[in-house]
Amino acid sequence: MKKLLQLDFLPRSSDVALLLLRLMTGLAMAWFHGRMKLMAFDSMRTQFPDPLGVGSTTSLVLALVGEVLCPILLVFGLFTRLSALISAFTMGVAFFVIHGSALSGQNSGEMSYLYLAGFSVLFLAGGGRFSVDRKLGGAA
Repeated sequence: MKKLLQLDFLPRSSDVALLLLRLMTGLAMAWFHGRMKLMAFDSMRTQFPDPLGVGSTTSLVLALVGEVLCPILLVFGLFTRLSALISAFTMGVAFFVIHGSALSGQNSGEMSYLYLAGFSVLFLAGGGRFSVDRKLGGAA
């Protein structure tokens, strides 16, 4: 019974967990958030929020880097820590600045917060054994 309750029958591998986290956060971010911004680039570039004071178009391009390019790199485990840092920064700006740190209500930043958490874990842990970084001999 103790074995069943502790789920000892499941394999334990932090590398598999990191692979799943990279795939789930990277694909979800790129598909559900970045793709929409990429497809609507022309219509959004003049009205996109500018929380860093660099202009709407530049802010949109930076958001696309953090929501499309870096998440795709994370899926493959390429430049994992740098990609995770950039995406975490993007989600930090979204959560703290755009959503005002709200986790509920009309302007909730709950999704930004959850992505920030996932990207932060990947920044600290790296891509794991099943990453291109590891295959290239770099730190995973």
